[in-house]
Amino acid sequence: MENIREILAKNMKVNRRKSGLTQATLAEKANITTQYIAMIEVCKKFPTPEMLERIARALGIETYQLFSADPALEATLERLYQTVANDIEQVVAETIQKAFADNCKGCHPVSK
Repeated sequence: MENIREILAKNMKVNRRKSGLTQATLAEKANITTQYIAMIEVCKKFPTPEMLERIARALGIETYQLFSADPALEATLERLYQTVANDIEQVVAETIQKAFADNCKGCHPVSK
């Protein structure tokens, strides 16, 4: 089982890479040193709550996401949500089209 430092290090690195940031650009955005970012990512340092907030903000995520035990699970859940949302949109559109078609069976097109 991973400890909290390992979870933070992994999530920080995953989110940094997902955002397309290098350690240097993340450090610049969070107004901290590149060396400090590197030390967190190898579990040598543990940031203060204020520092965690700055890092999360720079990554464009919520602070709690730095401590999610499995970022892959979060990504899977997001994909599932998108799939379900898309399926619901499609079912609603098809249902509306069918309802209009059923209600307009006797309708005649307007002649020009």
